[in-house]
Amino acid sequence: MLVLTRRLEESIMIGDDIEISILSIEGDQVKIGISAPKNVDIHRKEIYLSIQQENSSATQTEASAIESLNSFFKKK
Repeated sequence: MLVLTRRLEESIMIGDDIEISILSIEGDQVKIGISAPKNVDIHRKEIYLSIQQENSSATQTEASAIESLNSFFKKK
């Protein structure tokens, strides 16, 4: 992990087109702004993990449904 120190109104660049700016610091909270192309998905980590879990659940459901259909047609 790369750790960088930034002050209020300073930024970090990721590649050529993603900029992370420090907008405000209030107590133990830091507000950041992210400028990125529209095709780059940006999520809070807990939301990202929730999406990953939902995607994983969806593929497992699909696999079990296919197995059920497969066994149904084998019986006939």
